[in-house]
Amino acid sequence: MNVLAAGPVTDFFYWLRGPALDALLIVLGALLVARLVSWAGNRITDRIDAAATDSDALVRSEAAKHRHSLTQVLTWAAIVLIWSIAIIFALDRLGLPVTGLVAPATVLGVGLGFGAQRVVGDVLAGFFLITERQYGFGDVVAIQVVGGMEPASGTVEDVTLRITRVRSVDGEVVIVPNGQIVKVTNLSRDWARAVVDVPVPATADVARVQEVLREVGKQAYDSPRLHKLLLDAPTVMGVESLALDEVNLRVVARTLPGKQFDVGRDLRARVALARSREGVSLRATAVQDGVSIQDEAMAEDRARTGGAA
Repeated sequence: MNVLAAGPVTDFFYWLRGPALDALLIVLGALLVARLVSWAGNRITDRIDAAATDSDALVRSEAAKHRHSLTQVLTWAAIVLIWSIAIIFALDRLGLPVTGLVAPATVLGVGLGFGAQRVVGDVLAGFFLITERQYGFGDVVAIQVVGGMEPASGTVEDVTLRITRVRSVDGEVVIVPNGQIVKVTNLSRDWARAVVDVPVPATADVARVQEVLREVGKQAYDSPRLHKLLLDAPTVMGVESLALDEVNLRVVARTLPGKQFDVGRDLRARVALARSREGVSLRATAVQDGVSIQDEAMAEDRARTGGAA
C-alpha cells in the first residue's frame, strides 16, 4: 500500500524538481529580461530628453521626437515578444504539446479575432502613426476621435502601437486608442502662429491703434527673450471684425513650434500695457470749437431727418 502511494508522490516531486522548476526559471528569466529591456528603453529615452534639454535648441527636433516615440514602441514590442516566447517554452517544458495546441489556438484565434478587431485596428493605426511621423513625444496636438464632440488636446507623453497618452493643459491624462483617431492637428510641426485679437472702441482712431500695435510688435521682436521664439516681427493684419460699439484688430506672429502660446500671452500683456499707457490717444477725442466729432455727427443726422430728436 505504501509502495503504491509512494509512486505518485515521487513522480510529483520529480515533476516539481524537473519540468515545473524549469518552467518557473523560464518565467523568472523572462521577467528579468523584460525588466532589463524596459530599463534600457528608459535609459535611451532619458538620454534623448537630456540631449534635447542640454542643447541650445529651444524646441525638440522632429528627429528627437521620432526617436523617443520609436524607442517606446520598440521597447513595448520587445517585452511582448519576450513574454510570448517565454510562455511557449514554459508550456513545452511542462509537457504540453505546443504543436497540438495549433488547432485549438486557431479556433480560439478566429473567435477572438471577431472580438479583438478593435485591438488589431489600434495596433495597425499605431504602426502607421509611428512610421509616418504624424506626431511624437512632446508634440502639442489636438486629436479628434470617432464620435467625440471635442478633440483631446495637450502634450503627447507616450505613444505605443495601441494607445496615445496626452497630458491636457489642466493636467488631465487623456488616453486615446490609436484606431479611434480620425484627425490629428499637430501644433508643433515646423512653425506655429500666435494670433492676438485686440478689441478697441468703435470711436477709436484705428490708424493710431495700428501704429501703436506695430510699435508693440517691434518692441516684442527686439526683446531678447521673445526674439528667440519669433521667426519674424509680429504683423498687424488690420480690422478683423466690426461690431456696434467695438472694432477688433488682429496681430499675428510666426513662432517656433509649440511656442505660440507663450508668445501670445506675452503679446497680450504688452498690448494691454500699451492700451493703458496710450488710452487717451487711442480714442477719437478730437474737438472742434468745444463740440466733439461724435456730437457733430449726431447733429448732422438730426438735420438730415428734419430735426427729429
